[in-house]
Amino acid sequence: MKIKVITMGEPKGEFKKIFQEYLKRLSAFVAVEVFHIKENSKKPELAEKKVLEKAKGSFLILLDEKGKEFSSRELASFFEKKENQSISDLAFFIGGPNGHSEEIRKKADFLLSFSKLTFPHDLAMVILAETLYRSFSILNNHPYHRD
Repeated sequence: MKIKVITMGEPKGEFKKIFQEYLKRLSAFVAVEVFHIKENSKKPELAEKKVLEKAKGSFLILLDEKGKEFSSRELASFFEKKENQSISDLAFFIGGPNGHSEEIRKKADFLLSFSKLTFPHDLAMVILAETLYRSFSILNNHPYHRD
């Protein structure tokens, strides 16, 4: 399986270090690509176009507070089901401060929520990386996750 993480902007400071550490760990289980898209407040449609280009051919999952919530084991099972359905590429998109445009929402295959709470952008990136690592460690019987 291949994972693409697409974000508006890049994590900064300590968040960047933690984000990179979890992606490094995740890469032991799956191929990982990261794309940080620069926001363009004057022409947001250009940034959206880049997101859709990077996600092309992938099962597009938007991180969204209105999305489906899972436990860690349920999310791991969701990924396993996707793999069993021959979906080999998953693209996760963390939008900008104004959320997702209607065009991006229409193109999404799934909405995923970590919580009904709203998180700062940098923290959302860290949560995504850790959650992906946790899910794939569960699928690979790695002892990282404890029930």
